[in-house]
Formats: sequence, structure tokens, C-alpha cells
Amino acid sequence: MGKTLAEKIFDAHRVDMPFPDTHVLKLDRVFCHEITTPIAITDLMARGMDRVFDPTKIKAVIDHVTPAKDSKTAEQGKILRDWAKRHNIKDFFDIGKNGVCHAIFPEKGFVRPGFTVIMGDSHTCTHGAFGAFAAGVGTTDLEVGILKGVCAFHFPKTIKVVLNGAMKPGVYAKDVILFIIKELTVNGATNMVIEFTGPVVDAMSMESRMTLCNMAIEAGGTSGVCYPDMTTVEYLWDFIKDDFSSKQEALEEYSKWKSDDDAVYEKVYEYDVTDLEPMVTFGSKPDQVKTVKEMTGTKVDQIYIGSCTNGRIEDLREAAHVLKGNKISDDVRGIVSPATPAIYSQALKEGIIEIFQDAGFCVTNPTCGACLGMSNGVLANGEVCASTTNRNFNGRMGKGGMVHLMSPATAAATAIEGKIVNSNHYKA
Repeated sequence: MGKTLAEKIFDAHRVDMPFPDTHVLKLDRVFCHEITTPIAITDLMARGMDRVFDPTKIKAVIDHVTPAKDSKTAEQGKILRDWAKRHNIKDFFDIGKNGVCHAIFPEKGFVRPGFTVIMGDSHTCTHGAFGAFAAGVGTTDLEVGILKGVCAFHFPKTIKVVLNGAMKPGVYAKDVILFIIKELTVNGATNMVIEFTGPVVDAMSMESRMTLCNMAIEAGGTSGVCYPDMTTVEYLWDFIKDDFSSKQEALEEYSKWKSDDDAVYEKVYEYDVTDLEPMVTFGSKPDQVKTVKEMTGTKVDQIYIGSCTNGRIEDLREAAHVLKGNKISDDVRGIVSPATPAIYSQALKEGIIEIFQDAGFCVTNPTCGACLGMSNGVLANGEVCASTTNRNFNGRMGKGGMVHLMSPATAAATAIEGKIVNSNHYKA
């Protein structure tokens, strides 16, 4: 019987099975940020266990409230900063060098096919786009990961999602994943891995694959994964070129991190996305999804473009293509946050930042702040945001605020209109 990608990674990393269906895995990476990690650090210190298993495998960033907005968030940053210095964690990204965790860590080449990755953040599943097993964990698991370099998991079942056809103009990875979540529901992949395959995924960039995997958690998934291929190799090449004699050799090595043809899945779903339209959420659950056409005319107060879902250069280009030569409505405010300094710099070089500013957007530093209502774009009670983020829970971006999730292109068009509208209305 064949094995799924997740099963192969488990087999390669298992160090113990203390109980039936409790698999202790060796970790390749432990990612940390200033919201969840300080709790783990403080507890380890209180227990007299202020140690790390391997400072080269721990990567840390201040990304949610940056720069600090008050004394409490400043203290959170200080705990992480001091800890990184104490333990000689070189890959610590402080103010000025920092970015959104699930954007900057892949950008730095920290994730490879076949890796195991944990972080105290639900959207750690993003990194499965590289053919890795990446999962968000709680404080106790994070502490054990920091201290011992291992984490215990139940053996994951896998759902396979095969995407056929080809996306038409104006439809993007965000639309595809919103559609999939609608089909699976928020509980449809609970405690399972979602494997994204098919010609549509094969044709996607790494940025688009990260968008798919990023929102696997919104269907209840432990992780989302894509098969590594030449697109993966090209993205990683600057970081792996000393390990392989050629890109082809790298591809051959990474190709082992694919599911076997006779692998057994919990369920297999096949979708043809050829006729898929731009999608948007309504309500306060990620599976409450309609077409943009059905939501056209819905008034909004704020537009937010950024986050670990859609703050990469590809996303900014899509939005800028819609915005160029246009102004946002006087009835809305627009905020854009490039996800990393490198993305910000690239957007500057390409004139994208100028397009956003000319249109009337406020361009902020890289931060996660607005996505979860912590800083840089919090909503007032009763306000509505058209957002490229990943979660539309009640009050997610501010108490009493409403969030409609959509692609960067749809968000840009909505900014111009002041109401939800299809981006095709504004593209040249």
C-alpha cells in the first residue's frame, strides 16, 4: 500500500511512539513570534529550563504589533529579543528587518520539502506549500519544541483536493481556496492534511500555493500541502544551490516528497475551476462564501491589502494593476501592508507603492497587526472591511467589526467603488 506525503514525512521523522497513535517527530524548524512565544519562554524560565535544542533551527520575528503600540506589547517584544540574544539565535528579525512570519520565513529559505515545522500560530500550515508538514501548536507543544526539538502528533489522515481546468482572468488562488472552504465547510478537514494537487496547482507560483495552504486551517485542517516541483526548486535555488549540482538534481531529490499513486485518502475531491468566479465571504465563518457578483454593491468602510495570505509581491501587483490611474472612494480608507521589507523594496522599484499612494492608500510597514485587530487598521464597532486576510470571525479586526475576505484584485476594485465589485470592471 502506498503512502501519502504526510505519511512519508512522519515515517522519516518519527523518534518515538509512547502511546498508540501518538507519534513524536523530530523537528526541522521551530518558528516563533512575539505574541505566543513569550508565554512559552516565561514558563520555561520559571521551570528552570531556559534552554533551546538548537539555535540554528529556531527562527524568530516580531511581526504582530510592530513597532510596539504600548508598554505591554513592548514587553512582549523585549522578552523575545532578550531570549534570542541569550541563546544566540541568529535568525531573529527585529524592528526594521522584520516581516509577517509566514512570508519572511519562506522568503529566507527556511522551509524545504520534507521538513517538519511548528509554530504557535494557526496559519503555520502556509509552509506546507513547499511539501513540508507544518502545523500550528499550543504553548506546551511549543515549549517542548524549543527545549527538545520534538513534537507529538496524532497520525494525520489526508484529504486530496484535485484542481482541474484553468483559472480565467480575474480569478486567483484566494478565490480558489474560498471556494474549497465553502465546499468542505469549516469542519470538513478537522485534524487532517489537505493535499492540493492537479494541473491548476502545478501552474501556480509558490506565492499562490502559499495562499492555498495558508487557509487550510479555515477548513479545520492541521496542514495544507503541495507537491514540490521545479517551481519549488526555482524559488529555493539561491538557498540550496550549494547542496546540489543542478536544479534537476534538486528536483529529483525533492520529488520523493510526493504521495504514491496508490496512497489511501480519507476523501478525494475533484473540482474544475474553469468557470469559477471571484469569491467573497459573508457572515462570520470562512465557509460562508458567495460570488462577488452576488455581493456586488455591499458597502464597506475600509480596504485592507496584506497579511500572510495576500501580502506578497504577486498580490500587490494584482491590486496595483486594478488601481493604476484610479482613486479610491471618498467613503472608504485604504491600507496596504507589504508582508516583508524585501517585498516593500520590490514594490518600490516597480512603482507599485506610488500607485497605491496616488490612489489614496495608506502604506504601512510590514505587520500582521490589522488582521487580528491589534494595530495598523483596527475597525470601529459596526464598520465593515474588505480584506485580503484569512479569517472573518466576528470582531476579528476589531470589536463589532465585519470582515469580507477576498482577493487583492477584488479588494482594489472595491476600494475604488466603495462597495464590493468585480475587479474586471477596473482592469485596463
